[in-house]
Amino acid sequence: MLQRRSAEHWAGRLYMRRISLRITRVLSTITAITPNGLTYLMMFTGILAGVALVLPGITGAVLGALLIQVYLLLDCVDGEVARWRRQTSLTGVYLDRVGHYMSEAALLTGLGLRATDLLHREGHGSHWEWAFLGTLAALGAILIKSETDLVDVARARSGMTAVEDSASVPRSSSVAKARRAASFLKFHRLVGAVEASLFILAAGIGDAVHGGLFLTRLAVVVLAAIAMLQTVLHLLSIVLSSRLR
Repeated sequence: MLQRRSAEHWAGRLYMRRISLRITRVLSTITAITPNGLTYLMMFTGILAGVALVLPGITGAVLGALLIQVYLLLDCVDGEVARWRRQTSLTGVYLDRVGHYMSEAALLTGLGLRATDLLHREGHGSHWEWAFLGTLAALGAILIKSETDLVDVARARSGMTAVEDSASVPRSSSVAKARRAASFLKFHRLVGAVEASLFILAAGIGDAVHGGLFLTRLAVVVLAAIAMLQTVLHLLSIVLSSRLR
């Protein structure tokens, strides 16, 4: 399983697979938990990470980042258990995608609520504009994933097979260059659950040192801007590629 590289997250390759494989062996031999049960647990953990961010101070940021690591672990383990027990299913694939949607949206929404200052640590009122920006970032993260997934939906409804990797290259040379630049910079990854949780943790540590919520609020602005920009760029890269042909 460690040799699997397709669509594997960098954290999975770097360290999480080495941990998850040991846990998978234990779960597969001494428990009756199902792969889908693990996926539901993954969903719950991811959503809980977003809720944890509402806790003020460094506590919320640390807890959110730790829960996202557990979320990533469960994301690895559910598939490994499914393959170990030969219980892979379309339902499992579907739940896994929904879990990613929900968890990333919850994390970014939680960041917006964190910046809102619900407990009035920074004054006498809540600043709901930050919640709006956090929700905007969450919407962007969902749209980016749905743009990718809907390619296969559109192809399936037209009686076509799943898209091949070669079809993702844009036909326009200028768009292809922009896509390569974005891929090299990897700024779009910041709205992913693992990267966003670490970014939020860094902002939380900075705020704990300097006081206030300036860095957390800056993080909301940065992630919302990246999410909205990537939504447009990703849509263009799909429409201008051969994936829908």
